[in-house]
Amino acid sequence: MKNLKFDKTGSAEFSKTLKARVNAHFKNTNTNIYGDGRMVVKTIIMLSVFFIPLITMSTGLISSPALIFALYITSGFGMAGVGMGVMHDAIHGSYSKHRLVNKYLGYSMNLIGASANVWRVQHNVLHHTYTNVDEGDDDINAPFFLRFTPNAKRYWVHRFQYLYIWFFYGLSTISWITTKDFVRLKRYRDMGFFGKEGEYRKEVMKIVGWKLLYYSYALILPLIMIPLPAWIIVLAFLSMHFVTGICISLVFQTAHIVQDAAFLNPDQEGLISNEWTVHQLATTSNYSPRSKVFSWLIGGLNFQVEHHLFPNICHIHYRKLSQIVSETAREFNVPYLVKKTFVAALWDHIKMLRQLGKA
Repeated sequence: MKNLKFDKTGSAEFSKTLKARVNAHFKNTNTNIYGDGRMVVKTIIMLSVFFIPLITMSTGLISSPALIFALYITSGFGMAGVGMGVMHDAIHGSYSKHRLVNKYLGYSMNLIGASANVWRVQHNVLHHTYTNVDEGDDDINAPFFLRFTPNAKRYWVHRFQYLYIWFFYGLSTISWITTKDFVRLKRYRDMGFFGKEGEYRKEVMKIVGWKLLYYSYALILPLIMIPLPAWIIVLAFLSMHFVTGICISLVFQTAHIVQDAAFLNPDQEGLISNEWTVHQLATTSNYSPRSKVFSWLIGGLNFQVEHHLFPNICHIHYRKLSQIVSETAREFNVPYLVKKTFVAALWDHIKMLRQLGKA
């Protein structure tokens, strides 16, 4: 990867003004940037929705295939809720002002089969810093049969990606908990992360250990305890991950892979032709800003603009911050992308996928 850097010569006043107004908001309302009791309630609910169905199946008292599928799928929604509404804030350090709280709640990522440390590099460092930038944002670094940026090479198969991509979205978390963490860990080591003596080996062992724990209680124990053929249990387990994969993929992809988002190519020296704050606004889109229930379910990630600008602030504050950000952007003539509904954002994502498949 090139030594990427942003152009700091323009829009500095916008960034300075926005930060000052956001700081003033918290000072004037006598609140802090972290979570509160609402996050505790959400954490209990999401962890319960994830774990209770798995615990119920592990008692061996359930023998109905339909009920097994229902319990696993329910757990899949809980897994998505833990990922978007608990782990996400904790790993960004915005759940609590206490580092240990963030650290241990960040382990909820490991409890659902993935690596918090690998995610921290992929998401916090690469995606948040170099959003929609080729060679920087690992979220648009897709296998050859998917094309998420107009700067990537186009193959004939991409013409149909808007039709088959849902299958791969559904497979995204099962891929994540089997191979993707190991592949990314190696790539990130080659990029300069996990470079301390013994760190890479230690991280591999951690990932293996956490995955063994996850598979033990999410699949092996139900296989032992449930008096049904193994193929039914495995298929139900895969359906859980398919639901989680679809939920997480659609929430994140509809914020960046849309028609009005920018996809920038750094120049030969690695310079990105935008100041960082403006870059985030140009590459990120909100959706469904009025739906409080939907926002609660997906961890405030319908306010992706605010999240990208202030990832150190808990998502419970994004709705109010969005008023400050949109007004300041309008004042400085900076783009502020937003779709009225999630359906509109999803339709725009589909059109973008078709567009990427044609040119």
